[in-house]
Amino acid sequence: MTRTSRWLPSLAGLLGFSGVALGAFGAHALKARLSPEYLEIYKTGVFYQLVHAVALLAITGFQERLRAPRLTVALFTAGVVIFSGSLYILSLSGVRLWGAVTPFGGLSLLAGWLTIVVPAKR
Repeated sequence: MTRTSRWLPSLAGLLGFSGVALGAFGAHALKARLSPEYLEIYKTGVFYQLVHAVALLAITGFQERLRAPRLTVALFTAGVVIFSGSLYILSLSGVRLWGAVTPFGGLSLLAGWLTIVVPAKR
C-alpha cells in the first residue's frame, strides 16, 4: 500500500461528505434565499465537488497505473477548492469578482484529468 493510498479514501470521503452536506444546505436553506441564477451557480459547485470526490475514490484502485498519482490528487483537490469554493462564495456573496477565480480551479481540474491520460512508466 502506497503512502498516497492510505489517506486518499479519507480525502475522497471528506469531499463527498461535504459535497452532500453543501448540496442539502443549498436545496433546503438557500433555495428561498438565492436567485435562480445564483442557486444554479451553487449547484454547479456541488456537482463538480461530488464528481471529483468519486474520481479521487476511483484513483485509490488504480493509482499504481498513474505516472504521478500524488500530482493527480493535488490537482483535483486544488481544483475542487478553487473551482467549487469560488462558486460557493460567488453565489452566497453576489460578488461577481469571484467568477474570475473559478477558471483557475477549472484549469487545475483539467490538468488533473490530463495526468490520468499520460500512461505510467513501465
